[in-house]
Amino acid sequence: MSEQYLLEMLDIEKQFPGVKALDHAKLQLRAGTVHALMGENGAGKSTLMKCLFGIYTKDGGQILMNGKPVAFSGPRDALDNGVAMVHQELNQVLRRSVMENMWLGRFPVKGGLVDSRKMYRDTKAVFERLKIDVDPKTIIGNLSVSKRQMVEIAKAVSYNAKILVLDEPTSSLTEDEVEHLFTIIEQLTSEGVGIIYISHKMDEILRISQDVTIMRDGQWIATRPASELDTDEIIRLMVNREMSNRFPPKTNTPGDVLLEVKDFTGMYEPTCHNVNFTLRKGEVLGVSGLVGSRRTELLNTLFGYFTKGSGEVLLRGKPIENTNAAVATRNGFALITEERRATGIFPLMSITFNSIIANVGNYGKFLLSGRKMNKDTDWVIDAIRVKTPTKRTQIKSLSGGNQQKVIIGRWLLTNPDVLLLDEPTRGIDVGAKYEIYQLILKLAEEGKGVIMVSSEMPELLGICDRILVMSNGQLAGTVERGKDFGGIAGEQETIMQLAAKYV
Repeated sequence: MSEQYLLEMLDIEKQFPGVKALDHAKLQLRAGTVHALMGENGAGKSTLMKCLFGIYTKDGGQILMNGKPVAFSGPRDALDNGVAMVHQELNQVLRRSVMENMWLGRFPVKGGLVDSRKMYRDTKAVFERLKIDVDPKTIIGNLSVSKRQMVEIAKAVSYNAKILVLDEPTSSLTEDEVEHLFTIIEQLTSEGVGIIYISHKMDEILRISQDVTIMRDGQWIATRPASELDTDEIIRLMVNREMSNRFPPKTNTPGDVLLEVKDFTGMYEPTCHNVNFTLRKGEVLGVSGLVGSRRTELLNTLFGYFTKGSGEVLLRGKPIENTNAAVATRNGFALITEERRATGIFPLMSITFNSIIANVGNYGKFLLSGRKMNKDTDWVIDAIRVKTPTKRTQIKSLSGGNQQKVIIGRWLLTNPDVLLLDEPTRGIDVGAKYEIYQLILKLAEEGKGVIMVSSEMPELLGICDRILVMSNGQLAGTVERGKDFGGIAGEQETIMQLAAKYV
């Protein structure tokens, strides 16, 4: 039986304090195929892959490669044996060059010194093979998240891996970059590489996968040929319930103008230029645009994280200046950033710490009230349904969706008037997405103003009242939900046309 599989993970078990993360989980990968691994956040997908990669030691079960038992002592051991993994959260040395990041831990050496010329040539060769247009000498921190993601994929390929794990690989990519990635995947599978593909994007899964394994609560639920599945069946298997309505009913009613932004321009490039818009009480205002449209820069500058150059911001008709995050918070603003791991969570700290840190001034001046902090943490866990063993658990051990819920809860404790959300559901499963949509609409019902950046068009059209479309730092236009653009298809077409207006 084992000979037909490149990889078999059988009856894998993993226990953490207070929770059984994997309960007889399994996955069987054939050479030259894409095997999708799906499940809600917290289903155990990442834990299973970390057991394969040697990050975690499994408590039971066996792992076979080409029929032979393996147990990797760590990521380097896995890489040396032909297993590579591209993590959803990038972990790169941002102040070093692309080629240094590519060969970190295995620099070519000549005469006792790092051979930079060979490193450059080898990087160039991998990029040419994969048709990646990046200068190996560029400082990696200067690249967009999408380019950094492609570099990470190239790095995995450079190990000549026979098994490649891709965890939410398209979460930061443009449509063209997604097509490029699919071309790379096709090339690798034609060479016999087996790819484990973790994604919540149903259309991608059904397009590129041959097999699909679905997990729920740490257990294997089903493995089916992708050709026998559709979106509704995948969702039913994932969440064990029908989910015909992907978005909650909209019950919010926008009221008076809450926020006015006039001729708003950032100080330092790349930034936004002369942006004008209003945000009403109880409104969910979407922000769309292609990668590089400066959507994130707009939110970061509004929050004072980036420096404003010119323009005016009025809250309830009164001018305000968000010169930094502390001032913005006092002015009633909250920002959920795009990259959870880099700028959202404190990974080694507890759920309690991550919940109360933005609101710490409310717990006492000299001695902090443990009772109040525990009460607020309990509220975050209960109100937003965070799955965690205890409030003392390190947040890094939670799934991405539950980490995101804690971050949202953290900012809700500050009772903001204006909530800025940058890709709030990136890398989150359909069940957790629905809960976050419900939360956003509930805040709007309470009269809060929400500005939400998203790369997912259905998401914007599903819960937003209006959608600002950014193009190369400028506001290209506004699309109002439900107005006469020829239905949803027409609205999508209008948004795409506006997004390309100044490119």
